Amino acid sequence: QLWLAESGGGLVQAGGSLRLSCVVSGRTGSSYGVAWFRQASGKERVFVAAVSWSGTNSNYADSVKGRFTISRDNAENAAYLRMNNLKPEDTAVYYCAATYGFGTGSNEYEYDYWGQGTQVTVSS
Repeated sequence: QLWLAESGGGLVQAGGSLRLSCVVSGRTGSSYGVAWFRQASGKERVFVAAVSWSGTNSNYADSVKGRFTISRDNAENAAYLRMNNLKPEDTAVYYCAATYGFGTGSNEYEYDYWGQGTQVTVSS
């Protein structure tokens, strides 16, 4: 069982940056992959980025490639999403998700544990 808690969301102007954090607790001694998803108002939740247990493999949605960077610190049981050059269309609730194993899947059904989400709002 894993519990996830996101933080770091907020209001930022277009072109600005934010770093989201995801603190993981519970049975963290086993390998698990972490991903970020987002859900804009009135839309479905979509994949943003994922990172493997080792941190050496990552996977990004085309819409954020070159602007967002996912990372993790297993010693701190935390994962991060650095978001640069933010655009109004990045406005959404961002969710951290995790699943045991070594993958970097982009399908939300691959992830068993979810945080409550943190709001990111980008003004134009």
